[in-house]
Amino acid sequence: MKNALRGLRDFGQSVWYDNIERTMLRNGDLLRMVEEDGLAGMTSNPTIFEKALKGDESYEAALRDLFRSEHGSSDKDVFFSVAIEDIQHAADILRPVYDETGHEDGMVSLEVSPDLAHDTEATIAEGMALHAQVNRPNLMIKVPATREGVPAITALIAAGVNVNATLLFSVERYEAVAEAYLAGLEARVKAGHSIEDVRSVASFFVSRVDGKVDAQLREAMGRADSGEERARVEALMGRAAIANAGAAYAYFRRMLADARFQALAAKGAHPQRLLWASTGTKDPAYSDILYVSTLVGPNTVNTMPPATYNAYRDHGHPSMTIDDRVAEAESVLSQLRGLGIDLGAVTEQLEVEGVRAFAESFESLLGTIAARRAEFKAERRVS
Repeated sequence: MKNALRGLRDFGQSVWYDNIERTMLRNGDLLRMVEEDGLAGMTSNPTIFEKALKGDESYEAALRDLFRSEHGSSDKDVFFSVAIEDIQHAADILRPVYDETGHEDGMVSLEVSPDLAHDTEATIAEGMALHAQVNRPNLMIKVPATREGVPAITALIAAGVNVNATLLFSVERYEAVAEAYLAGLEARVKAGHSIEDVRSVASFFVSRVDGKVDAQLREAMGRADSGEERARVEALMGRAAIANAGAAYAYFRRMLADARFQALAAKGAHPQRLLWASTGTKDPAYSDILYVSTLVGPNTVNTMPPATYNAYRDHGHPSMTIDDRVAEAESVLSQLRGLGIDLGAVTEQLEVEGVRAFAESFESLLGTIAARRAEFKAERRVS
């Protein structure tokens, strides 16, 4: 039987892994996933690195070496030293995929500091610096798609940096990111540079939308005047996130067909693929592969956390499903509006919460490094 994860490629979707830790890079697990599952990329974020540094003992020696040789560096510098080493290692393992797919896949993402999410110029500067430090062609710099992050995306693309625009929740913000990508390509062409090797993905978060909207739907069911009305509301449970993603994909299709992109494509531009993020199922009442099986289609990526990745490999059944999502998106979103559910307010709140959560993870991560540094200094004093 064909590996279900590999089967997604038949429908134009690439599988990326939403996790990174040093052990899997060293023990052959990542290479096995590439060879057996057709894994085509990796994404990371501050929360992932926080968990890795706290739970993977293989970082201990690296941290001690950094404390010993770079005792004057900040905790942030120590983190990026460790993270860059992991990203480089992962990029090297995935380099054959990058080459075999014409530089479309084989990408590894590294995020700029989340405390820069509302600082355009600082995001650009750090994105450029990380791009130079990692020094791998299959690196993507991850930029939060806040209002301030959108112009940073344009600047980085114009500089030839691959960009993963992350924390996208609304179709409107996704449209702004798509515009930023095109503007960056146009600026690069105007400056006389090639755009053939510039790649970007737009990371559209899925499951978190259902978490918010389902709570409002439960309240609406409680207010229902009849069993029939309650049933209509209940039928919308678990559908908002997928409809929102379907609406984003509909825009993506229109953008690809537009004369503006076609003019860039004639000069070598590639589509900014939609990447489905936050695809782990939060509600145990739903299928554990809901946000994979319903969003399969051309020019998409699904970055799966470990549990979802393993679940889909075990019992996924690849098929083209994105067309159905596009077809039903407006009906579902219209019904939600009819119930007084403001999806714009929901997605705006999710962006605020997402930026805050990553910032808190980053602070916690730096706190972990500071504590390890203090322990190291105490040990040296005793010895």
